[in-house]
Amino acid sequence: MHDSVTVHMNASPDAIWDLVSDVTKIGRYSPETFEAEWTDGATGPAVGARFRGHVKRNGKGPIYWSPCEVTACDPGREFAFVVGPERRAINTWRYVIEPTPDGGADVTESFQLAPILPLKLYWAVLGWARGKTNRNGMQATLDRIKAEVESPAP
Repeated sequence: MHDSVTVHMNASPDAIWDLVSDVTKIGRYSPETFEAEWTDGATGPAVGARFRGHVKRNGKGPIYWSPCEVTACDPGREFAFVVGPERRAINTWRYVIEPTPDGGADVTESFQLAPILPLKLYWAVLGWARGKTNRNGMQATLDRIKAEVESPAP
């Protein structure tokens, strides 16, 4: 009930982290979450900061808002958040940025579903399809981040 994708980016870990940790930019990268906004007084990434993502499931629908909370916020290294109502996380999304000797970084995006019975049943029946969608979505997200972070400044 988890998977990950890693992409090498020719950019500094800090530049990459600035993109993945600014949830208001997610619509540029994600094939499913087309916008997000900080909530409950949050204005940027910090452990405990809350935001909500506007999701178009499978790129087709249904369309809904998902409450999220930042669980890891280590500039230049890691950004993670849980999806779901307060204290009832359904899924954890994580970006880990590993510096490489060439001055770039390997960026891993991953998800981990909560080990609760309804999700275990869902994954047993439809996990093959949703897993493929998540994997393709993570690849697309990282490829779009890579394109932006590697493009020359205007």
